[in-house]
Amino acid sequence: MIKFFLMVNKQGQTRLSKYYEHVEINKRTLLETEVIKSCLSRSNEQCSFIEYKDFKLIYRQYAALFIVVGVNDTENEMAIYEFIHNFVEVLDEYFSRVIMFNLDKVHIILDEMVLNGCIVETNRARILAPLQILDKMSES
Repeated sequence: MIKFFLMVNKQGQTRLSKYYEHVEINKRTLLETEVIKSCLSRSNEQCSFIEYKDFKLIYRQYAALFIVVGVNDTENEMAIYEFIHNFVEVLDEYFSRVIMFNLDKVHIILDEMVLNGCIVETNRARILAPLQILDKMSES
């Protein structure tokens, strides 16, 4: 099960965070700081899976953006690694360039893919269908 999902830039600033388990706000900040520090400090040659406290971190870097997913120890690391790539491909298909000004739509995409910490959809057309409907409604 996915515990949290983070999008972070190279400076260590969290751009998007989504938690699927309750974590107090003050503990979130500390958790994000430690997680980001452990991922940013690794080289490109090192594995993208990290054992961290009572869960695993799986991350991928895309240009200046890191996507970090925290999961419990029963989750398949490669499945989450591919999920991250699928998420980025969906973002790439929907957004032509800048996504940081459209975080509400990024949240919608993530919500279409993950429900209560479980991956429920990977088909790009089905993931993007609600956004395309919203776009058509806003145009008219």
